[in-house]
Amino acid sequence: MSFIWETPEEINYALAQRLRGIRRRKNLTQQQLSKKSNVSFGSIKRFETTGQISLISLTKLAAALDCTEEIRRLFTDVKYDSIEEVLRERS
Repeated sequence: MSFIWETPEEINYALAQRLRGIRRRKNLTQQQLSKKSNVSFGSIKRFETTGQISLISLTKLAAALDCTEEIRRLFTDVKYDSIEEVLRERS
């Protein structure tokens, strides 16, 4: 078992800030990203402020910012904690 030093809210907020940085680097306003992604302006504003967003909206934002590979890689390299986990996965 590993210890988590950040709360889920802190992790989400940090993710939102990284996405915000990408948006700014691509010289997009929240309004422009809203139109490009088909995610409401309010959802983008809330996400960048609080870190709260639905998974489908996050995926749409990632697609609009050309970051879909990052979404696809989520949970792909999760380490096993025991041989029992390996065996359970294979059965």
